[in-house]
Amino acid sequence: MGYNQAYNAYKSTNIRTASQGHLVVLLYEGAVRQLSIASDLFSADGKIKPPNIEKYNNCLQKAQAIITELQVSLDMEKGGEIAKNLMSLYIYFNNELMAANIGHDKQKVDFVLNMMSQLTDSWRQAANSTANAPATNMTSTLNIEG
Repeated sequence: MGYNQAYNAYKSTNIRTASQGHLVVLLYEGAVRQLSIASDLFSADGKIKPPNIEKYNNCLQKAQAIITELQVSLDMEKGGEIAKNLMSLYIYFNNELMAANIGHDKQKVDFVLNMMSQLTDSWRQAANSTANAPATNMTSTLNIEG
């Protein structure tokens, strides 16, 4: 088994056996990774070189898809005010990333990247604090396929 096959098998097992909180963290980490790549594609003069435009677009679209997945996984009934606030943030982030993609705006990318990084840290703490909670307290509303 080659390295890539072993890594993909590990990644797949990690996702299939993860708690709901850990899945949310994985989604956040994926978005942060894509936004970091997009931000790094800007040259010192704040421009994206023509050969990198497609990669920039792909990274932002992947980040938007992840944010949309986070958005649709919200349980608006049980989540209360937190779910409403997260929904507003996710909508705002996707709008900012759409504008950043159209205008090649590094500031918008970096803003969403910074916010997503902070939220990742918060979700990581929350997931770790609930990692030993009984399974009956967990709901399964998160779908990462697609």
